[in-house]
Amino acid sequence: MSRTQANLLMLVAAVIWGTTFVAQQLGMRDVGPLTYTGVRFLMGALFVAPLAWHEYVRLKARGIRLERRDLAYWCGIGLLLTGGAVLQQIGIVSTTVSNAGFLTALYVPLVPILGWLLHRHLPHWSLWPAAAGSVAGTYLLGGGELSALSVGDLWIIASTFFWAGHVLYVGRVAAQKGAPILLACTQFVVCGVLSLGLALATETITLAGLSAGLPTILYGGLLSVGIAYTLQVVAQRHTHATDAAILLSSEILFAALAGMLYLGERLNSLQMAGGGLIFASILMVQLLPLWRPARRA
Repeated sequence: MSRTQANLLMLVAAVIWGTTFVAQQLGMRDVGPLTYTGVRFLMGALFVAPLAWHEYVRLKARGIRLERRDLAYWCGIGLLLTGGAVLQQIGIVSTTVSNAGFLTALYVPLVPILGWLLHRHLPHWSLWPAAAGSVAGTYLLGGGELSALSVGDLWIIASTFFWAGHVLYVGRVAAQKGAPILLACTQFVVCGVLSLGLALATETITLAGLSAGLPTILYGGLLSVGIAYTLQVVAQRHTHATDAAILLSSEILFAALAGMLYLGERLNSLQMAGGGLIFASILMVQLLPLWRPARRA
């Protein structure tokens, strides 16, 4: 696969993830947030299950054994995924798609902050202006008053801590046995089962609601969870880290655009400035650490 083809696949993944925010909000008309999340991730698990089985067979042929400890780690990653997905889905009920996209992206500067706090990994200097820019962007996105942030916005912000923890540990855990697809499938199952279990205890699930919400659930499950995650795994092996950072960050712009086109959402000038500042901060914290000054001859 060429670098150009890989970049196109990642752009497709970013488009799917950005537009999925619309599906997540529309799905709330028919089912509860826990039901939507549970069914969505179980669908994603079914989609990647054949790929996971193929990976398992390949590992077994190479003499690599999977242990209970590996399954425990994968389930732990699934718990982080569950926290992020559930809180985000609850939040999107009472906020706009645009806000959900921009605020979810706050997990990016949180990743090196958690790495510094938990593992004493000294972050790149760009983290601090990026973090300040993200806070300022959130302030502007709330209309210039933090008190103007909706309850849904606060749920979304809470979810970013789980997303950041997920990003911080998923790469390390996947690298232990070289089984990224098995890890992905396991975390999808954990998220789906836990979310659906909570839904059975707290929400009313009806066949009519599931039938009415099926198109949005399919979009969120098959496209966002199944296809987009698989595209990312495949494409990032054939392109540069800089390309991946820029293309995957564009998810938040596609979320804002989808909110405008499908839901008629509009951002005022102050909110647009806030969203732009968050996006610039995301690019800063991802791209500047990748830059290296040219050596003197």
